Amino acid sequence: MSPLAGPVAAAAVILKPGTRIFGIDDSKKLDANSRESLAKEIKEKAASWSVAFVEVEEIDTINIYWAGILAMRRAVEGLEVTPQHLLIDAKRLKDIAIPQQAIIKGDTKSASIAAASILAKVSRDALMRTLDMRHPGYGFADHKGYPVRAHYAALSRLGACAAHRRSFGPVREVLGLPPLPPWPLPTERADAPSGPEASLLRAAST
Repeated sequence: MSPLAGPVAAAAVILKPGTRIFGIDDSKKLDANSRESLAKEIKEKAASWSVAFVEVEEIDTINIYWAGILAMRRAVEGLEVTPQHLLIDAKRLKDIAIPQQAIIKGDTKSASIAAASILAKVSRDALMRTLDMRHPGYGFADHKGYPVRAHYAALSRLGACAAHRRSFGPVREVLGLPPLPPWPLPTERADAPSGPEASLLRAAST
C-alpha cells in the first residue's frame, strides 16, 4: 500500500489439504529469487489462484485503503473455484457471501495467506519492471515505487509521471498541488495502522 507509484496488487490462493510447499513465508521475508521460485510452485500446486490489481487512477479516486480492499475482492472473485472460507490478512471484505476470518499478521500464520502474498508481490514487481521501461529514470525496476531515497531524488529531478499516485503527499508536493485533508481511518480493519503506514494512509486521502 505504501508505494508512491504503480497499482496495488492482491492475490487469493486455495491450497489443497495436505499441500506442502517448503520455504513458504511472508513475502517480505524472502529474497526475489526465492519468491519467483515459490510463485511457480504455488501456481502448480494450488487448487486455484488469482492475482488482481487496482490501478493508480482508481487509487486516487477511492483512496489506498479501499483500493487494497477492492484488489482483494477482485482476487477472490477471480478464483476458478469458490472457496468455502476466506482467511484474510488483517482485513474483512464486505459484500462477499463467503464466511471469512481476519488474521492479524496472517502471512506469518497461514500458508494460503503467505502464498497469496508471494503471488501478489511477484506479479506487482513484474509490472513495475514494465513501468520502468515505460518511464525510465525513476528506478521502478529497483525500488518498485516505494518511497526510498532514490525515488524521492528522481521525483525531485524528473517530476511525477503517469504511474505516480497523485493522492499521495510527496507526489502532490512535486506537482505543486495542495495537501489533501486527512480522512478517518476505517474501522473495519482487524488492526488499526500505526506509524509510517498510518501517515501514508492519512496523506493519501485519496
